[in-house]
Amino acid sequence: MSLHVPHFDESVIVRSATAEVIGHAPSTVRLLADSVSTGGALSAQRVTLIDGANGATPHRHTRSAELFYVLDGAAQLLSGDRIVTAEQGDLVVVPPGAAHAFAAAPGRNADLLIVVTPGIERFEYFRHLARVGRGELPPESLLEVQERYDNHFLHHAAWDQERHRHQG
Repeated sequence: MSLHVPHFDESVIVRSATAEVIGHAPSTVRLLADSVSTGGALSAQRVTLIDGANGATPHRHTRSAELFYVLDGAAQLLSGDRIVTAEQGDLVVVPPGAAHAFAAAPGRNADLLIVVTPGIERFEYFRHLARVGRGELPPESLLEVQERYDNHFLHHAAWDQERHRHQG
Protein backbone atom coordinates (compact mmCIF):
# COMPACT_ATOMS: atom_id res chain seq x y z
CA MET A 1 0.00 0.00 0.00
CA SER A 2 1.40 3.37 -0.95
CA LEU A 3 0.99 6.57 0.99
CA HIS A 4 -0.59 9.47 -0.83
CA VAL A 5 1.24 12.67 0.06
CA PRO A 6 -0.79 15.71 -0.99
CA HIS A 7 0.96 18.66 -2.58
CA PHE A 8 -0.45 22.10 -1.85
CA ASP A 9 1.18 25.12 -0.29
CA GLU A 10 -1.56 27.14 1.37
CA SER A 11 -4.50 26.37 3.62
CA VAL A 12 -7.80 25.83 1.87
CA ILE A 13 -10.43 28.12 3.37
CA VAL A 14 -13.97 27.98 2.04
CA ARG A 15 -16.53 30.42 3.40
CA SER A 16 -20.08 29.11 3.51
CA ALA A 17 -21.39 32.27 1.82
CA THR A 18 -19.12 31.81 -1.20
CA ALA A 19 -19.29 28.02 -1.67
CA GLU A 20 -20.96 26.93 -4.90
CA VAL A 21 -24.39 25.40 -4.29
CA ILE A 22 -25.81 22.80 -6.67
CA GLY A 23 -29.51 21.95 -6.63
CA HIS A 24 -32.27 23.03 -4.31
CA ALA A 25 -34.54 21.38 -1.75
CA PRO A 26 -35.11 18.56 -1.28
CA SER A 27 -31.46 17.83 -2.26
CA THR A 28 -28.72 20.45 -2.09
CA VAL A 29 -24.97 20.01 -2.51
CA ARG A 30 -22.53 22.65 -1.26
CA LEU A 31 -19.13 22.22 -2.96
CA LEU A 32 -16.42 22.80 -0.36
CA ALA A 33 -13.01 21.57 -1.51
CA ASP A 34 -11.98 19.60 -4.57
CA SER A 35 -8.94 17.46 -5.22
CA VAL A 36 -7.26 20.18 -7.26
CA SER A 37 -7.32 22.65 -4.33
CA THR A 38 -6.11 20.09 -1.76
CA GLY A 39 -3.24 18.62 -3.76
CA GLY A 40 -5.16 15.37 -4.10
CA ALA A 41 -5.67 14.95 -0.35
CA LEU A 42 -9.46 15.01 -0.38
CA SER A 43 -12.69 16.25 -1.86
CA ALA A 44 -15.42 17.57 0.46
CA GLN A 45 -19.07 18.42 0.03
CA ARG A 46 -21.95 19.23 2.34
CA VAL A 47 -25.20 17.57 1.30
CA THR A 48 -28.57 18.59 2.72
CA LEU A 49 -31.54 16.30 2.17
CA ILE A 50 -35.10 17.16 3.21
CA ASP A 51 -37.91 14.83 4.33
CA GLY A 52 -36.46 11.44 3.41
CA ALA A 53 -34.99 12.60 0.09
CA ASN A 54 -32.63 10.34 -1.81
CA GLY A 55 -29.00 11.34 -2.09
CA ALA A 56 -26.73 9.10 -4.14
CA THR A 57 -27.79 5.81 -5.70
CA PRO A 58 -25.61 2.73 -5.09
CA HIS A 59 -22.10 3.14 -6.46
CA ARG A 60 -18.47 2.47 -5.59
CA HIS A 61 -15.11 4.21 -5.92
CA THR A 62 -12.11 2.10 -6.89
CA ARG A 63 -9.43 4.53 -5.69
CA SER A 64 -10.91 6.30 -2.67
CA ALA A 65 -12.66 5.85 0.65
CA GLU A 66 -15.74 7.94 1.43
CA LEU A 67 -16.51 9.40 4.85
CA PHE A 68 -20.02 10.43 5.93
CA TYR A 69 -20.44 12.57 9.04
CA VAL A 70 -23.99 13.45 10.09
CA LEU A 71 -24.03 17.11 11.05
CA ASP A 72 -27.76 17.11 11.79
CA GLY A 73 -30.77 14.85 11.39
CA ALA A 74 -30.52 11.21 10.33
CA ALA A 75 -29.30 9.48 7.20
CA GLN A 76 -29.80 6.03 5.80
CA LEU A 77 -26.52 4.68 4.43
CA LEU A 78 -25.63 1.63 2.41
CA SER A 79 -22.13 0.50 3.36
CA GLY A 80 -21.11 -2.71 1.64
CA ASP A 81 -24.04 -5.04 2.32
CA ARG A 82 -25.23 -3.19 5.44
CA ILE A 83 -27.94 -0.55 5.59
CA VAL A 84 -27.50 1.62 8.66
CA THR A 85 -29.25 4.67 10.03
CA ALA A 86 -26.75 7.25 11.21
CA GLU A 87 -27.85 9.99 13.59
CA GLN A 88 -26.37 13.41 14.35
CA GLY A 89 -22.71 13.02 15.31
CA ASP A 90 -22.35 9.53 13.77
CA LEU A 91 -19.56 8.71 11.33
CA VAL A 92 -19.48 6.05 8.61
CA VAL A 93 -16.37 5.42 6.50
CA VAL A 94 -16.77 3.24 3.41
CA PRO A 95 -13.60 1.56 2.07
CA PRO A 96 -12.52 1.72 -1.58
CA GLY A 97 -14.45 -0.71 -3.74
CA ALA A 98 -17.41 -1.11 -1.36
CA ALA A 99 -20.95 -0.40 -2.51
CA HIS A 100 -22.49 2.64 -0.87
CA ALA A 101 -25.44 5.01 -1.17
CA PHE A 102 -27.11 7.56 1.05
CA ALA A 103 -30.43 9.27 1.69
CA ALA A 104 -32.19 11.10 4.46
CA ALA A 105 -33.85 8.61 6.81
CA PRO A 106 -37.56 8.20 6.06
CA GLY A 107 -39.51 11.26 7.20
CA ARG A 108 -36.33 12.98 8.41
CA ASN A 109 -33.90 15.62 7.20
CA ALA A 110 -30.17 14.96 6.94
CA ASP A 111 -27.25 17.36 6.77
CA LEU A 112 -24.05 15.50 5.85
CA LEU A 113 -20.38 16.33 5.50
CA ILE A 114 -18.97 13.96 2.87
CA VAL A 115 -15.24 13.57 2.34
CA VAL A 116 -13.58 11.42 -0.32
CA THR A 117 -9.91 10.58 0.21
CA PRO A 118 -7.62 10.56 -1.60
CA GLY A 119 -9.41 13.27 -3.46
CA ILE A 120 -11.31 12.79 -6.68
CA GLU A 121 -12.26 15.67 -8.96
CA ARG A 122 -15.90 15.82 -7.85
CA PHE A 123 -17.06 19.34 -8.59
CA GLU A 124 -17.50 18.69 -12.31
CA TYR A 125 -19.30 15.46 -11.50
CA PHE A 126 -21.87 17.35 -9.39
CA ARG A 127 -22.25 19.97 -12.13
CA HIS A 128 -22.83 17.13 -14.60
CA LEU A 129 -25.51 15.70 -12.30
CA ALA A 130 -27.18 19.11 -12.18
CA ARG A 131 -27.25 19.30 -15.98
CA VAL A 132 -28.88 15.87 -16.08
CA GLY A 133 -31.42 17.03 -13.49
CA ARG A 134 -32.29 20.08 -15.59
CA GLY A 135 -32.73 17.92 -18.70
CA GLU A 136 -29.70 19.41 -20.48
CA LEU A 137 -27.98 16.00 -20.64
CA PRO A 138 -29.52 12.52 -20.78
CA PRO A 139 -29.16 10.31 -17.68
CA GLU A 140 -27.13 7.84 -19.75
CA SER A 141 -24.37 10.46 -20.03
CA LEU A 142 -23.39 9.57 -16.45
CA LEU A 143 -22.31 6.14 -17.65
CA GLU A 144 -19.84 7.80 -20.02
CA VAL A 145 -18.04 9.62 -17.18
CA GLN A 146 -17.90 6.84 -14.55
CA GLU A 147 -14.18 6.23 -15.00
CA ARG A 148 -13.25 9.94 -15.11
CA TYR A 149 -14.93 10.61 -11.76
CA ASP A 150 -14.30 7.13 -10.27
CA ASN A 151 -18.02 6.83 -9.64
CA HIS A 152 -19.17 3.39 -10.77
CA PHE A 153 -22.92 2.76 -10.53
CA LEU A 154 -24.23 -0.51 -9.10
CA HIS A 155 -27.52 -2.27 -8.67
CA HIS A 156 -28.22 -3.14 -5.04
CA ALA A 157 -31.57 -4.90 -4.53
CA ALA A 158 -31.61 -4.53 -0.72
CA TRP A 159 -31.06 -0.75 -0.95
CA ASP A 160 -33.71 -0.38 -3.64
CA GLN A 161 -36.17 -2.43 -1.58
CA GLU A 162 -35.45 -0.46 1.61
CA ARG A 163 -35.86 2.93 -0.08
CA HIS A 164 -39.00 1.82 -1.98
CA ARG A 165 -40.55 0.54 1.26
CA HIS A 166 -40.56 4.09 2.65
CA GLN A 167 -41.75 5.91 -0.47
CA GLY A 168 -45.23 6.23 -1.87
